[in-house]
Amino acid sequence: MKIGILGTGSVGQALAKGFLKARHDVRLGSRSPAKVTAPTGATTGPLKEVAAWADVVVLAVPYRAVKETAIEAGAALVGGKILVDATNALSASGDLAVGYTTSGAEEIAKLFPGAKIVKAFNTVFARFMATGKVGTEPISLFVAGDEPKAKDVVLRLGRDIGFDAVDAGPLRSARLLEPMAMQIIRMGSNPKIGWDIAFRLIRRSQ
Repeated sequence: MKIGILGTGSVGQALAKGFLKARHDVRLGSRSPAKVTAPTGATTGPLKEVAAWADVVVLAVPYRAVKETAIEAGAALVGGKILVDATNALSASGDLAVGYTTSGAEEIAKLFPGAKIVKAFNTVFARFMATGKVGTEPISLFVAGDEPKAKDVVLRLGRDIGFDAVDAGPLRSARLLEPMAMQIIRMGSNPKIGWDIAFRLIRRSQ
């Protein structure tokens, strides 16, 4: 599958490595692609060009840059293309930028009305995104979206990397997933806990 990642920071780089390992075609989109060093096997290009090329687009820019990205790449996301929102709607102070009556993902859906929005990867630290595991322990990847087929594609992509991918319900579930990300960030910043942590859904054996 052709996967375009809009954003070249730690999240974009780590996801690129994970998708490449799973033998997907990967391109990273940037406003300055010539200045970006992509992981081996991936290429870079302008945001709009990468978005137009991809089957699935991953939005991996800071939340404050989402509107600018929408202006540059939005036209390339019409026609029902899958857009994975891996962002977290946090303010500069580290608090939620939106409340519980909406979510960053739902606001992003308004900016990209032609895309099928799926929330995923936001509750995982970048250091684990390339493998989907902490050591040998699979991390739960919570995936939310209103389009069943689009959500199934993202669930499969998460499993390709190595995650324990979990259907977290409709897109409005992002209202809960985004605070989960805030919580794990705050726990990780506690020196008594540290950053080598992740969420795992435990299921009772049948």
